[in-house]
Amino acid sequence: MPRTTRASLRITALLAVVALAVTGCAGTGAALAASAGGGVPRPTVSAPAPGPIDWAGCGPGLDCATVQVPLEYSDPDGEQIPLSVVRHRATDPDRRIGSLFINPGGPGVPASDMVRSIDPTGETGPFSPDVVARFDVVGMDPRGVGESDAVRCLTDEQRAEQAAEDRDPTIPGGTSFAQLVKDARTFAKGCATHQDRAYLASLSTDNVARDLDQVRAAIGEEQITFYGASYGTVVGPMYATLFPERVRQMVIDGPVDTDLWQNDPLRLLDDVARSNEETLDLWFETCRAEGVEVCPFGDGDPETAFDALIADLEREPLQVPPIEGLTPGGTLDGAMALEGVRAAAGVRTLWPQLTAGLLAAQQGNGAFLHFMVVNLTVAPFGGPFATTLQEPHTAVRCADWPALRNLGEHRAAAREIDARGERLGSRAAYSALSCAFWPAANKDRFTAELTGAGAPPILVVGGEVDNVSPYHWAQAMTERLEDAVLLTRTGVGHTSYRTSGPCIDSAVDAALIDRVLPAEGTVCEAVPAGTTRMPGDS
Repeated sequence: MPRTTRASLRITALLAVVALAVTGCAGTGAALAASAGGGVPRPTVSAPAPGPIDWAGCGPGLDCATVQVPLEYSDPDGEQIPLSVVRHRATDPDRRIGSLFINPGGPGVPASDMVRSIDPTGETGPFSPDVVARFDVVGMDPRGVGESDAVRCLTDEQRAEQAAEDRDPTIPGGTSFAQLVKDARTFAKGCATHQDRAYLASLSTDNVARDLDQVRAAIGEEQITFYGASYGTVVGPMYATLFPERVRQMVIDGPVDTDLWQNDPLRLLDDVARSNEETLDLWFETCRAEGVEVCPFGDGDPETAFDALIADLEREPLQVPPIEGLTPGGTLDGAMALEGVRAAAGVRTLWPQLTAGLLAAQQGNGAFLHFMVVNLTVAPFGGPFATTLQEPHTAVRCADWPALRNLGEHRAAAREIDARGERLGSRAAYSALSCAFWPAANKDRFTAELTGAGAPPILVVGGEVDNVSPYHWAQAMTERLEDAVLLTRTGVGHTSYRTSGPCIDSAVDAALIDRVLPAEGTVCEAVPAGTTRMPGDS
């Protein structure tokens, strides 16, 4: 059987990996807020101690519960909101260390889904056998996400309309500025109509960290161990900054630059656009280096073939029939194909499928690329394609970020991206435009620097090529945290744990279980990337 055919048959298993790579001592849960000048956090009003959590079995090894938390911690006795929590019990309870709280990122990816994906044996899934044995793995869906009253702003009809808009890959944002503004206004109006504005304003990461501490108290733990990926690396440092004494150990994987997140989101998105392009360029470089016998796409000139394919698909889109378990079918044009490529290029283990998918599209079969668009979301660029996560994703960003109401700033940022002539640049442009019309200002937005001062040393895991979190973000995170060690992974991929080989996995496990961090400057070699060869192929 040809390699590309065997690789295509393995896509279902690989996408399970991809989905994880595209999230007090007396139980008082003290609430904190930034000072008026955005400096050192200061205590405000303590939230009421939650009652003991009431777990109920909800699957093999799983317990589920709901925890009530204050809508606003400045009014702890006021309105309460429910948060969904799922726990995977430690498989070796006699050696149980405690609770491992996790956040898989997004923002908008439900932590409950990640917990439910755990393999009890630990042989596959997001955590190793030793971690699954020693910890209760706890996933709290952040407010506005998943089973914790997920934000919904658009009707099904409006989502379908926006997803079906004809996007032009040569135009920043994919369509006219007037249409982009119209869509953003529709989105914001829908949020104001279908959601309580006070709820929208409360969806900030500092509240998520406070919520985590309420769940910790309800479980009865004095300290937590924490693993956060992607946007979860904002949640982790926020928790460590607000509640340093309650951190047993923390690992953050594929980190965000928290300074950019808090203060300069347009530059943050520009950094991601550059990383997207860098990852695609590396796929081109690898394809050329392997030669046409290994990577036949483009006959030695994959860039030219790629550009021609995108142009052809834009002129004559492919009709993709429904394929049960793979794609509901639809139209694949150039803009959609670029989105599928963007998603696949950022995942090392999907490069063989990307090669096969591009070859198939040249021959009139767009199933793989369409599948990537429909099923895989790579933050931080939301809809119109990422309809499942777009609304909570945008809501959390707009609650966290400074006001972005100056349309001229959005246009200037888009022009800067467009001027670079990148293949994927149009996807990044105007991706924060909905925040310009956001109907729920977060008046006490947290602006203090996230240093984790007083927390134990934090392990930061950064990939040299990461299409979502560029490596210099990991370096910046390590410098910003008061006490942190950077572990570097070579090769391609967004996040590293359980996707990059035993070197990373052993280091992360040692940190989580034994609180032992690697030496400064440690570099782990990832499984080599190839455009047609899967890890383990001979």
